[in-house]
Amino acid sequence: MTEGDGSGGGGPDGDDELTYADAGVDIDASEAATAALIGAVGSDSDADGSGSDYAGLLDIGDRYLALATDGVGTKLLVAEALGDYSTVGIDCIAMNVNDLVDGEVVDEPDERFAEQVGEGLARGAELADIELVGGETAVMPDVVRGLDLAGTCAGLAAKDGVFDGRAEPGDALVGWQSSGIHSNGLTLAREAVTRDHAYADPCQFGDYETLGNALLEPTAIYTDLLDPMRDHGVRGAAHVTGGGWTNLDRLGDHRYVVDDAFDPQPVFEFVRSEGNVSDEEMYRTFNMGTGFVAAVDADAADALADATDGRVIGRVEDGAADAGGDGGASVAIRGLEL
Repeated sequence: MTEGDGSGGGGPDGDDELTYADAGVDIDASEAATAALIGAVGSDSDADGSGSDYAGLLDIGDRYLALATDGVGTKLLVAEALGDYSTVGIDCIAMNVNDLVDGEVVDEPDERFAEQVGEGLARGAELADIELVGGETAVMPDVVRGLDLAGTCAGLAAKDGVFDGRAEPGDALVGWQSSGIHSNGLTLAREAVTRDHAYADPCQFGDYETLGNALLEPTAIYTDLLDPMRDHGVRGAAHVTGGGWTNLDRLGDHRYVVDDAFDPQPVFEFVRSEGNVSDEEMYRTFNMGTGFVAAVDADAADALADATDGRVIGRVEDGAADAGGDGGASVAIRGLEL
């Protein structure tokens, strides 16, 4: 099928089970390539030298310089199909600040989407309480078709203000709700939605006018959690982005039992049913309703949740054993062992 224009049409294989790899993104291969790149350049930019955190931490003496770079991914194709770029700037800010902006590349200049993207960037910066400090628009017709949007976020952190980054057995897991699909897994979501529908089709759930609008729901920004997490002694936090719930393994090789996660928004069930996507694939790809998770001493968990509109969603257990019994971290959620 041809999916890029959102014209729909599943064809005779429309009921086949869809995976992220089938849609064009192999997470395991991507992570292997990233590990090879890090190994080749000898990166040790994290505070502990592990290279496993979302943001790079550079020791500059009495403080750390934190850097993160990210983009919006194929969510831009939905924006292009609908001619609505007003939310992707928020996504660009969110993906960067949530992992710790400003750069865009186009095939030809277009005042309409430049203005819309700019409005989104300004709104995202306001929500995240950060400053936009410039950027560049490059016209590259031989490299880019349509629009690409990426940014870099920089911040300074006192050395005693950086989370340890590692959970401990007995910790509680506190989670915060996502706003929807956010900006990861869109390749799979787009493939599923456009099997038998177009982006401009009326949305069958929520308050969205079209299915494309549901996919464009802006990514939630979690910067307001930083001070409360520090106040309550959070050990480490995970942004539930690409790779879904397997992102918890960044908190260490433990078993993470999630027994009260936020309910997935209806868009996830629509993607699952339209793409015949397995539950395991959904939870390995998407946030499924919970966009941010922190590990904190169990005695402080309720107070942190109450102070931030979060909730205690689970616990950290000793004994790391993944579903294959090979060690490493594992996540138990809704009958699945990831």
